[in-house]
Amino acid sequence: MEKLPRAFYDRDTLTVARELLGKHLVRVADGLPLTLRITETEAYIGRMDKACHAYGYKRTKRTETLFAPPGTAYIYLIYGMYHCLNFVTEGENEPAAVLIRAGEPVSPADADGIARLRFGYGAAELSGYQRKNFLNGPGKLCKGLALTREQNGLPLTGDTLYVLDAGERPGQIQVSKRIGIDYAEEAVDFPWRFYL
Repeated sequence: MEKLPRAFYDRDTLTVARELLGKHLVRVADGLPLTLRITETEAYIGRMDKACHAYGYKRTKRTETLFAPPGTAYIYLIYGMYHCLNFVTEGENEPAAVLIRAGEPVSPADADGIARLRFGYGAAELSGYQRKNFLNGPGKLCKGLALTREQNGLPLTGDTLYVLDAGERPGQIQVSKRIGIDYAEEAVDFPWRFYL
């Protein structure tokens, strides 16, 4: 499997959001690689999207990473408790990104490692509810991969956080409105959520 190059992210955000589905996200934490298959994404485009943190090119300490080169991890905290992982897209200084909303472990070893980070015990000990809701949200995904604001700004072409092309080309991609952006006026209705 090949690591996605910076050029993959240096394209239209909606295209990148769709094409990330089925790719393998790898996080190396304490020397241990954890891999999950990306199953849900959302696109955010600052130049015209009121749901984007950098709407209208708003540049703040928080949004500075959105202006970084494509293929950079943008990780922020919401509600003071949940981290969200995004991949910066398009050209440098063009604030756009793809939120990684959900995924699933690639192997039993990945499931076990992710469960230990999320819950403090192995995958075999998870309840039915925990298995059903294992990585189906951006905060859960970040907790399961030990991602915090400390990893904000990491290049997705390095050895700590990267995406592999596993050769999967999903045939049936579902499209809907994004989740949790009721404040975003007309952008609420943009069909920029993609999932398997």
